[in-house]
Amino acid sequence: MTPAAVLHDQPPAFAAELDALINDAVGSQTVVGTSVLVAVDGLPVYARFAGWADRERERPVTERTLFRLASMTKPIVSAAILELVAGGRLALNAPVATYLPWFRPRYRGSELAITIFQLLTHTGGLAYGFGEAFRDHPYIAAGVSDGIDLPVGTLRENLERLAGVDLYAIPGSEWRYSLAADVLGAVLEAVCATPLREAIAQTVTGPLGMNRTAFNPVEPAELVTAYADAGTPGDRAKRMPEPCLFDRGDGSRISYAPSRAFDTAAYQSGGVGMIGHASDYLRFLEAVRSGRFPSGQAGEMTRDQIPGLPINRPDTGFGLGVSVLRKDAPDGRSAGTWGWGGVYGTNFWVDPKRNVAAIVLTNTALEGMSGRFPARIAEIVCAGTGRTPTGA
Repeated sequence: MTPAAVLHDQPPAFAAELDALINDAVGSQTVVGTSVLVAVDGLPVYARFAGWADRERERPVTERTLFRLASMTKPIVSAAILELVAGGRLALNAPVATYLPWFRPRYRGSELAITIFQLLTHTGGLAYGFGEAFRDHPYIAAGVSDGIDLPVGTLRENLERLAGVDLYAIPGSEWRYSLAADVLGAVLEAVCATPLREAIAQTVTGPLGMNRTAFNPVEPAELVTAYADAGTPGDRAKRMPEPCLFDRGDGSRISYAPSRAFDTAAYQSGGVGMIGHASDYLRFLEAVRSGRFPSGQAGEMTRDQIPGLPINRPDTGFGLGVSVLRKDAPDGRSAGTWGWGGVYGTNFWVDPKRNVAAIVLTNTALEGMSGRFPARIAEIVCAGTGRTPTGA
């Protein structure tokens, strides 16, 4: 196995332990391929590209390999929204119908306004199909796409179907992971008067020089093949069929269509649709961490905006597009750490007290998002940074 790249005179203290973890994961094929990047004080100190971008064709992961970001798309879309807020083109507390007059969902028969702020914080009363019990799900019955399955119609048509299903809760009353970022994508299209891919390029990826991050792979031959966890924990991951219905074992399912990444006619999903690159994503995270971006809004983006509401993980709140730890975590990450992951097997976090950022991109769902692999990376990096968090 190739060891990590040494980005400075000396590798970080945790490099050997991370190398061993990655070697074990790709050796056992619980993770088929991965790019792992760690930065301290804004400087990359560890980079590793390991395993297979396509196992069956023996195509290795390299520093040019592209990954399906899935829900790591959401923070980028949120930042684009906040750039428009900073420029006076959007208002956080404005109803969504101000920008999308046709999007008027109802709760128990009554039309209720959802604000841009509520979409950013997932408190708008919407949900996801894949996050709920699969059987008799109203979104599935209505033909609502989660954005990673085979596309049916346009973004507007999908959101009209979404608006036709009753809200799960009164907006603002509870947190529920949802299709909110797809609605925000439609808002961006309306305000910028351009397709979402161009709106994102104008507001985020272009200004930050994220030249390899887009809604379709900039180099199709560099995109990873998608794999799914084996039925038995610890077994070799399996290549995803097309389409792939993945049973999560908790009564919910995820419907994947890996080929959607290549379909330039499919609508661009603001929740899960982007293809990315570890170094590009670090540019984005460091711009937010340093407070440079979004303009005047970075602190708000990464601050817990719903302190009275629980989310789908313990001791964690939610900012404007990212989760925020409310307490120091057992893995060593400090209170205030913000991050998120994606169902194709991606994960990132930024600890602002340690000034540490970690990006874990894999092609293996769901291990790369929420399995032992990213959890151990967090433990190793936090233990090896050699600093006590400010205020700890």
